[in-house]
Amino acid sequence: QVQLVESGGGSVQAGGSLRLSCAASGRTFSSSAMGWFRQGPGKEREFIATINWSGGRTYYADSVKGRFTISRDNAKNTVYLQMNSLKPEDTAVYYCAVRIASGNPSLSQREYGYWGQGTQVTVSS
Repeated sequence: QVQLVESGGGSVQAGGSLRLSCAASGRTFSSSAMGWFRQGPGKEREFIATINWSGGRTYYADSVKGRFTISRDNAKNTVYLQMNSLKPEDTAVYYCAVRIASGNPSLSQREYGYWGQGTQVTVSS
């Protein structure tokens, strides 16, 4: 059974940093693209970042570009999201997802077949 488990969320003051992790189990995802999405209070879930199978290509939403960094460790079947210079508007539940069918990154939620349960990030001003 495929399972994605996010961790590393929490509460932080504006300007602070957090590092989210997403550990995958049940199968290897070394040939799959992975992504991070988030859903803020009263908002729809949105794309944050995506990374290709090797880690050589990454894409970011404009709202987080220059502040967030996605990376992966295929040996550990884990993807990370380093979040710096956090803002109150970054408050959301953060989800990781796996694009099973392709190793190419995608900004579209529809392309991702497996999702984690989410981890809460709260940024106070």
